Amino acid sequence: MINFIILLRGINVGGHKKVPMAELRDLLAKTGFEAIKTYIQSGNVILQSKEDKNEIESKVKAAIQSHFGFDVPVIAKSRTELKRIFDACPFSEEKKANSYFVMLSDIPEVELIDEVKTITYDNEEFQIVNDCIYFYSSIGCGNSKFNTNVFEKKLNVNATSRNYKTMVKLLKLTS
Repeated sequence: MINFIILLRGINVGGHKKVPMAELRDLLAKTGFEAIKTYIQSGNVILQSKEDKNEIESKVKAAIQSHFGFDVPVIAKSRTELKRIFDACPFSEEKKANSYFVMLSDIPEVELIDEVKTITYDNEEFQIVNDCIYFYSSIGCGNSKFNTNVFEKKLNVNATSRNYKTMVKLLKLTS
């Protein structure tokens, strides 16, 4: 069995796509996953499975669609993958502690990355490394112009972001 971190996008935000964590844990157990834990209400699930991440993503997505009646983008990462993403952050330790990690469903095509690199905003910086966009804003994320939806469309991938503290906690919960 391998530990996987399942990242759900856009649930329990502003009263939309409500997914109670206890109900989600029960649903995933019935779907065949083991050692299921959730962390906060924003769609972080830790589970164990023998399946590969593509199978896990499909099963979780289908279970949520069937049970809750709406579509949710799902990204599964093994603990090893999440640790690699965390360790590869190109920012200084000070910036890293205030960064967001935007996990991507796939590594985008080079031509699309080159096009996206032309997007710039004052007081904000991002770097795309493999399957993650590392984002830092000196004015705080809540005041930034960075928009995950724009990057998803331009890079032709699904994406979901987590802050530094959540990344640290997810890694700790899977160690």
